[in-house]
This record gives sequence, structure tokens and C-alpha cells, in this order.
Amino acid sequence: MQADANAQDDDWQSEAGALKNEEEYVAGKHPVLEALRAGRSINKIFLSAQAQRSLVQPILEEAKTRGIVVQQVDKSKLDRLVPDMQHQGVVAQAAAVAYADVDELLARAAERGEAPLIVLLDEVEDPHNLGSILRTADCTGVHGVIVPKRRSAGLTAVVAKTSAGAVEYVPVARVANLVQTMEKLKEAGLWIAGADVGAKEGFYETNLTGPLAIVIGNEGQGLSRLVKERCDFILSLPMAGQINSLNASVATGVILYEVVRQRGQAAAKGGNPPPPASPPGHA
Repeated sequence: MQADANAQDDDWQSEAGALKNEEEYVAGKHPVLEALRAGRSINKIFLSAQAQRSLVQPILEEAKTRGIVVQQVDKSKLDRLVPDMQHQGVVAQAAAVAYADVDELLARAAERGEAPLIVLLDEVEDPHNLGSILRTADCTGVHGVIVPKRRSAGLTAVVAKTSAGAVEYVPVARVANLVQTMEKLKEAGLWIAGADVGAKEGFYETNLTGPLAIVIGNEGQGLSRLVKERCDFILSLPMAGQINSLNASVATGVILYEVVRQRGQAAAKGGNPPPPASPPGHA
């Protein structure tokens, strides 16, 4: 069963805050079940801990088939979330737009005849950050953004609004396992660059012209350990002030525009210099 009966209350508060700002949601057993069967893009399903398993079993089965996270919460919290609706113990958070597949992001680069440029977000939970990153991604020619299904902002109405319409032009893929996705990108020939405070190598000195995926970490904790270990190299931004980190969306923008600068120079010179050395195991 995908439902997490021991979900922390602070996790719920962040999810509920996002959902209250979401314009598209489905409440009730039958509406949620039909939305699943119709293939509607669902971020997450909230299930009352008091709901009878036999009555919600079809929803759990459909959610499992589609890899959708189900989180158990108290019925009182659902009552507060949608006070004017008969939710019957079930509320589904729907995506503002449909998600893409990782293969579609790579195909997008191939269609343009460009070296792939993809952004991966490691548990970036603030929808405003995600929206801002999508806006910058569109401006810098990124072929797509990848987010994990758990502990990550989804494509909500808040994200769509913050992106200033970029959500319609930058495909977003949602994956169950970010580390496995990184390995898939390596097999496709991409280099994985993680952005992290304290890295020995500044990103200005690193060649960023080849097939590249840039990983941006969580707003508070940065890159998770497993994700950081799978990166081919780690980049850091120079810091001159008293604060030793940048907002996730700002850091993304700075790095992406350095990619744009380097690629423009390489194109003007008629070729790309070799990428940095990678650890053993890279495709």
C-alpha cells in the first residue's frame, strides 16, 4: 500500500498549502477514480485515515499502477481543505499541465540538433522556485526539467502562474527515482553536474558545452547524498558575502546563463572543447 500512515504533520502543512492554491483538484471517491482511469495527470492523492479500505481499494490499485503517491491524513484535515465539498475521504491534487517522459526531453534536443541541456531538481519543494526555474529554463533553451514524485513541487496553478507561461513551453518529467534517472541520462551520453556549496571547482572554469544535466538541490539541505555521489562533477558559485548559498531558482539561472555563454562561444569557434574528466562508470 502506497499510503504513508505515519506522514509528518509538517509535510501535510506544506502539501495542504500548495493544494489550497491549486485551481484544479478532484474530491470524492468516484470523481477521483474516474480521473485516474481517464489518464488525468495527478500529483498526489490524499486519503482519509478513517476511510474503509474496501471502498478505496480501486483507487489504491489505480494509483499503484500509475505510480501516484497516496498519503494518509486525518479526515478533519480534508474537511478543512475542501470545506464546501463532499470529499468522501479522498482528494486528488491534479497537475495544471501534463507531465512528459524523460525520453521526450532527449528527443526534443535531438529534433533541434542541439546538445541536450536538462535541469534536475532534487527535492525542490517551493512551487515559486519551480515556477521561476521553468521561466529561466525557457529563456535559456533548456530542453526539459525533471522532478521526483516525492518531496517535490508539482505542476500546480501556483507554478504555472510563477512561470509566466513557461510551463506551457518547457516539458517537465516526473520520475519515481532521481538517481536511476541520472544513470539513464548518463547512458544517453549526458554529463551530470551537481550544484553544491563548497565544491572545489568553480563553474566558470568548467566546460559546460556538451550534453549536460544540471542538478539543483533542496532549498535548505542542498543535494542529497546519493544524488551528489552520482554526479560526474560538482560545481560551486563564487560567494563573496556573508550568506553562503543562493536561492535555488537564482542559482539555476546563474549556471544556465553560463552554459548559454559557453555554448555561444563554442558555436562561434566552430566546435565544442572536450568535457571534464568523469569518474569510472560513465557511459
